[in-house]
Amino acid sequence: MAVSVPRRLFTVDEYYEMARVGILKPDERVELLDGEIVPMNPIGSPHAWCVTRVTRVFAPLFDRAITRVQNPLRLGVRSEPEPDVAVLQPDTPEDGHPGPHDVFLVIEVADTSIRTDRGRKRTMYARAGIPEYWIVDLRHDRVEVYRDPARARYESVRLAGRGDSISPLFAPDLIVSVTTILGERRAEQ
Repeated sequence: MAVSVPRRLFTVDEYYEMARVGILKPDERVELLDGEIVPMNPIGSPHAWCVTRVTRVFAPLFDRAITRVQNPLRLGVRSEPEPDVAVLQPDTPEDGHPGPHDVFLVIEVADTSIRTDRGRKRTMYARAGIPEYWIVDLRHDRVEVYRDPARARYESVRLAGRGDSISPLFAPDLIVSVTTILGERRAEQ
């Protein structure tokens, strides 16, 4: 006879308490997604360089936005992901981690994390009302652009590949080459 054991979901406060008392180690790469402590994949070289390129793309907007790299974003009582890049409003308070109302755009770079980024995280960001979400899909050489959050999903989806350009909603004058984000083509392995 199988016995169903209910999952124990954690709050952000409990998550921080586990870190404070040493249950979660300082070098442990985890994030809190919908109450579940989830291990984060190691950051490989293509992923790291892509995050660097994305950060450089938004550097000219330093007076209109704050760019945070791989830092916590508090989405609610049970969720605090660490997106690869979060582009924030310039007046975001510095007395805590930013929340959904502070965010212009979230970007996740996906090589091994595509299922989580396209599934669970996309749903979380839409549910939180993040106005725009980009997934840089390194395996398929494209950027997925999600906009218009409604009812835990994005109503608008665009797939942009090499040769295409995209502009963030908050800065339509910034024309971003997808090729610039993806970098030089990698040799097949």
